[in-house]
Amino acid sequence: MNVVLASGKLAAGILGSSHALVADAVESFADVFSSIVVWRGLVIAAAPADQEHPYGHGKAEPIAAAIVSTMLLLAAAGITFSSIREVMSPKAGPQPYTLLVLVGVILIKEGMFRFVLREAKAVDSPAVHTDAWHHRSDVITSIAAAIGITISLLGGEGYESADDIAAIVAA
Repeated sequence: MNVVLASGKLAAGILGSSHALVADAVESFADVFSSIVVWRGLVIAAAPADQEHPYGHGKAEPIAAAIVSTMLLLAAAGITFSSIREVMSPKAGPQPYTLLVLVGVILIKEGMFRFVLREAKAVDSPAVHTDAWHHRSDVITSIAAAIGITISLLGGEGYESADDIAAIVAA
């Protein structure tokens, strides 16, 4: 689902001139990688004890959670620096359909958050719990992008940078 959402946001952001939507897409592509990290962490943590790891592999799960958290911070830093650069260069404002894309993304990601959080509680997994909250952070990022796009669209000429400022706020 993250691949589909990220691809859709990237295409709509590029075609619709929305830096906030492109930044949101980049963060979603990072989600794909982080989901793989969580999955592998869970697989490794479930492995039985062996000669090299007589107490088992349970530490793999919190390590996976830490990797996902670190990736989220790095994505935020990258989006911030890119957005600051974009604010300083004049550009066309975003297209109205980018806002519709974000509304769909927000609804889907909130559903993913609730589903994964329920699963995290069911299996009592800190890594899955972290992944759930990563989905919620995506909702917040997308809401910020939607606000920026809305301001840019309603404000018209002179308000184009609201889209870029929203990307900074989201980060």
